[in-house]
Amino acid sequence: MGSFLRDDLPMGLRWNPWRTAVERTFLAILVLWVLAGGCGHAELRDGVFSKPKVRYRMGELSAPWHRVSLKENDVAWTLPTDGHSIAVNSTCQGYEDAPLPVLTRHLLVGFAEPQLVEQQSVVLDGREALRSRYQAKLDGVPIELLMVVMKKNGCVYDFMYVSPAGRFEERLADFERVIQPFKSEEP
Repeated sequence: MGSFLRDDLPMGLRWNPWRTAVERTFLAILVLWVLAGGCGHAELRDGVFSKPKVRYRMGELSAPWHRVSLKENDVAWTLPTDGHSIAVNSTCQGYEDAPLPVLTRHLLVGFAEPQLVEQQSVVLDGREALRSRYQAKLDGVPIELLMVVMKKNGCVYDFMYVSPAGRFEERLADFERVIQPFKSEEP
């Protein structure tokens, strides 16, 4: 084995396969989200997100959540110590005007062995949205996903909650706090 497994290293320098897997999982999810595309420079202030051609209200998260800022991602938060993440994205140009189940399946690209646990239609901001819970693997790590997808005013909005397998309920209320006040506005 390599020297990175040595027990005489300080705790912060020791290799921890769970932490590494969690970090890899979150990073891979963010990379996939970036590849899904966005619409330019964006910002979130006082619960209002805006970028060219889109503006919406949503709930925000505070500590212990850490906001992650990526060039082509609307908003994402992570708990880097335990593998939970929440992300919100809008696509207003160049998206396929497909049914909600197809748009949901597009979000599963990159995940291995996705298995649908439950799926239901819900209303979000006065529009039909599809809420889907999956179990899957990312980079060999079992995870649980909750995705909500809706279309409104020429945009597709997707909300994703990612949890390590078996820990789904731990931060589900935080995800609900983000999406429940969602309301699209005129840019």
